[in-house]
Amino acid sequence: MTITKRVTFIAKDDAESIAKMKELLSEMVKPSKAEKGVIFYEIFQYADNPRKFMAYESWEDEAALDGHKASAHYAVYKSSYEPYCEHKYSDNLEVLG
Repeated sequence: MTITKRVTFIAKDDAESIAKMKELLSEMVKPSKAEKGVIFYEIFQYADNPRKFMAYESWEDEAALDGHKASAHYAVYKSSYEPYCEHKYSDNLEVLG
């Protein structure tokens, strides 16, 4: 079963946090797109709110998502983002039709 998620990050309200969140999230894109089972993976920064980022990702199945969460680049992000992030939340999405 396909898994699709939207993960929203709000950086803390200072230039260093915004820059560091952008760096950490940007470094996730290329290796994540190369992973087995990825269907779509992009991270966006809101043009009208530079503190806000959104990851949109779709995986073939739970095993593919688990592989992503076990990757070295995910471990770097996971261990590094919290000091720069004010708020993070995830939405699980279902395709209609």
